[in-house]
Amino acid sequence: MPVRPEREYRNMELRTLEQSSDTNYVVEGYATTFDQPYELYRDGKYVVMEKVDRHAFDDAYIMDTIFQYDHTGMVYARTRNNTLKLAVDDHGLKTTADLSSTEASRGIWDAIDKGLIDRMSFAFTVDHDSYEEEERDNGDIILTRTILGIGRLYDVSAVSFPANEGTSISARSKDSIDGEIKRFEAERLQAQKDKEEREALKLQISRILEV
Repeated sequence: MPVRPEREYRNMELRTLEQSSDTNYVVEGYATTFDQPYELYRDGKYVVMEKVDRHAFDDAYIMDTIFQYDHTGMVYARTRNNTLKLAVDDHGLKTTADLSSTEASRGIWDAIDKGLIDRMSFAFTVDHDSYEEEERDNGDIILTRTILGIGRLYDVSAVSFPANEGTSISARSKDSIDGEIKRFEAERLQAQKDKEEREALKLQISRILEV
């Protein structure tokens, strides 16, 4: 799967709807769910979790989002012509795509219906996010990234076998997380140094008072 470093990618389940007169060749799924942390990345003692705030799409640009296969090639559905519909509800961002338009899109529907393709990924940019740190008793440091605002949703795609780097974390967000880890480590070391200096100063003062 081609990965553009300025975009991030995540995987979710994709399924077809039961055939009826008004749902022929329709697939649906949730591009993301809200406020449900999931593991993104591990690096030694650091575990990076991520969750999407339920207001992350409030100002997102989703007016021209497309449905593709593996984030590339043909466009099978599009919000601009109402063959792709996106709706924010209490659970997350619901995605519904009508794949009846062309023989190729119907072929994708058939592969999804038969379970040959059962995952969906979406490509997006982040306008702003936050990090919280928690140190566990076993020494692990949990960094929880909360996506507070998505800038643009580029596409939702059916994917067969997503690449880890593209689907769990993008190059840009991995660099961002690595930077956060380095910052937390520097702050931790500085806090330890400050503590040692305070202890040394207290000891020095106590010795002076004893004289």
